[in-house]
Amino acid sequence: MSADTEQRKLAAIMFTDMVGYSALSQRDSKLAVELLEEHRALLREIFPRFNGAEIKTIGDAFLVEFNSALEAAQCAIEIQRTLAKRDADAPAQRQIQLRIGIHIGDVIHREGDVYGDGVNIASRIEPLADAGGICVSMDVERQIRNAVETRFEKLAPTELKNISVAMDLFRIVLPWEKQPEVRGQKSEIRKNSGVPKRNAALVGAFLLLLIIGIGWWWTTLPHKKLASTAPEGSQPQNIPEKSIAVLPFENLSKEEENAFFAGGVQDEILSNLAKIADLKVISRTSVMKYKTGPERNLREIAKVLGVAHIVEGSVQRAVNRVRVSAQLIDARSDTHVWAEHYDRDVADVFAIQSEIAQQIAAQLRAKLSPQEKATLASRPTQDTEAYDLYLRAKELVHGTSILDKGPGEISSAVNLLEKAVARDPKFASAYCLLVEANLNLYWGQSMPGARERAEVALQAARRLAPEAAETHLVEGLFFYWGKRDYDHALESLEKAARVSPNNADVFRFSARVERRLGRWAEAIRHQFRAIELDPRDWQPRNEAISSYVAIRDYATAERMADRAIADFPERADFFRTVKAEAAFSAGDLKTARAALNTLSVPDSVWQLWGVAILEHNYKEAERLLSVWTQHYPADETLFPASFLEGLTARATGQSEKARSAFGAARQHFSGLLREPNEQPMVLSHLAIADAALGRKEEALQEGRRAVELMPISRDPLFGADLIRNLALIYSWIGERDRAIEQLSSVASLPGGPSYGELKFDPSWDELRGDPRFEKIIASLAPKD
Repeated sequence: MSADTEQRKLAAIMFTDMVGYSALSQRDSKLAVELLEEHRALLREIFPRFNGAEIKTIGDAFLVEFNSALEAAQCAIEIQRTLAKRDADAPAQRQIQLRIGIHIGDVIHREGDVYGDGVNIASRIEPLADAGGICVSMDVERQIRNAVETRFEKLAPTELKNISVAMDLFRIVLPWEKQPEVRGQKSEIRKNSGVPKRNAALVGAFLLLLIIGIGWWWTTLPHKKLASTAPEGSQPQNIPEKSIAVLPFENLSKEEENAFFAGGVQDEILSNLAKIADLKVISRTSVMKYKTGPERNLREIAKVLGVAHIVEGSVQRAVNRVRVSAQLIDARSDTHVWAEHYDRDVADVFAIQSEIAQQIAAQLRAKLSPQEKATLASRPTQDTEAYDLYLRAKELVHGTSILDKGPGEISSAVNLLEKAVARDPKFASAYCLLVEANLNLYWGQSMPGARERAEVALQAARRLAPEAAETHLVEGLFFYWGKRDYDHALESLEKAARVSPNNADVFRFSARVERRLGRWAEAIRHQFRAIELDPRDWQPRNEAISSYVAIRDYATAERMADRAIADFPERADFFRTVKAEAAFSAGDLKTARAALNTLSVPDSVWQLWGVAILEHNYKEAERLLSVWTQHYPADETLFPASFLEGLTARATGQSEKARSAFGAARQHFSGLLREPNEQPMVLSHLAIADAALGRKEEALQEGRRAVELMPISRDPLFGADLIRNLALIYSWIGERDRAIEQLSSVASLPGGPSYGELKFDPSWDELRGDPRFEKIIASLAPKD
């Protein structure tokens, strides 16, 4: 058989089976056929709603393929919910009960059929489900546990026929069940933790995001992560044996400035372990919370991070000597598995880091590929001074974000890295970090020449370490931030994931790129993988919430926001704004207002202004704007208060005041257009200001040009924003038909206008009363 007729892919496979169908066929064949056809009609109506592809029927069974475990699980839950409602009023002899099994794995498409382990295992799992129940493999449970509002029961160990690899199986406890039952087996009940990107300014400006896509600037800024607190009970209890967290090493050096060196030792060990596919390794952001100290409770830390083992240690550096101590602890029993002390020349620090990583991998019985062995044995550089410069730069790049401290630290990091590669021109890791730092300056600050410097550094990294995970990652970032070439960005990130399967950043950026490509199910899957690897980082949760808002699953977004409020108390106010955005999008202004009322002014002034506008409380909106202008001067933000003033004045019919405000906003946007062909969102905002000022030709030219620069085919996420903006422009200049035409083209797309926006925002008043506009609003109304 030729390769052209065979396709291999990763997919989620669902098997369904009617309970008691064979027996019913023998008793009453006519009724059996009738119920069979009814059941097929019901399920075939549900499958497409979750992107399920029916492969075939086998008697009374369905074999269905999905792009993600989440879609498969959601579909299964909806099937069982639909049948439970149907059976509630049906006599016993006419009830339809199904068993459903789901697994995710490799499948092979061949001549219209599908084969492989994914299919075989799913078919073996399905009979273990109860009537009306759902049984899933551990791979599925791991991917969906934070995405569905259900509990999971771990089934007792069960051998699957003709399946040699043992695996944990789980039963989904459906919400309408009265008593969880596991057919006499002992089980472990697990609760899933809430999970949810929008960066602070994105969600802070949720109204404008939904009106004109302000969030385009902020969602794409290359921010770094901030550690947060997750409550004990929020993390999974089924912890993999080969799972580990490398906690910050204690700095025992007399010179406090050597703290960065101790951090570098820990980070290098963590990075080496993260490249071993047979391990689960928690990312740096989540472990940095746990500095050394008497309050460090390893058992509780391991439970929160979802790992079985902890590595801790210390570093002491004096002149040209370094002493490193490390120990591996089984946190479940608080027992030491392995410990070692190293006292060597500073130049041997790389060998020490490599030996520690190898020892830990050996103790955990991790299987290493030849490439992984070579990675553990490699040295980043032979020059210890170059390494010092690199570590200092790394702390600046990964320890700050442009929004937090401005670009000064990033520029300092660039200088340090340039000195490092001058000392060692073969220092590939330094070149990779140089790519990332320059991309920060290019994307976040539009610094002249930064992208070109990033490309030069990338060429060096490709030449020196073409197969390194760091090279693939920054190549992906360059295609994403530097070129907006999303297909090639994803290709590079997929290579990085293969080489470094525990790098949460790889999955976070993959999700961002996939959203730009309109691959929402894959984006959400990767967001949850990032959450699993970095459970103490609030940003992947936020990104997942924003994905659910974009696909208009507002109820899930609100539930995730509620859980994030509990899991990240120091970020509670931020996640209240996230919840307000989801509620507003659904048209629930009462919930949005309640979420925001606990926030302080001026911190929440932008959000509160948005709700006041939607409530048509213009007096309150004007008051809040005065607070905004006092605390946030226009030159300190990419988005000026003058634009908000213009929107407020326009809504209240104050034409002269609106004209003055939009004139100031126009001047602001014009000043940002350093590279018009690369800033379509700025151009689009300028077009809206021109439309408000009556500059019809300029507005149309700018609005259309923005759409041309970023069409939906190139960027489904923000391309929809630009078309919505163009629709707004058409409505403001009196071209209603074209406004409706543009709005209709994006009304049903993820990231397009929300029900709440079109229903309440006065910016769309020119279209109100038009039956076509009202029909669009009705089509977006949340479904119960």
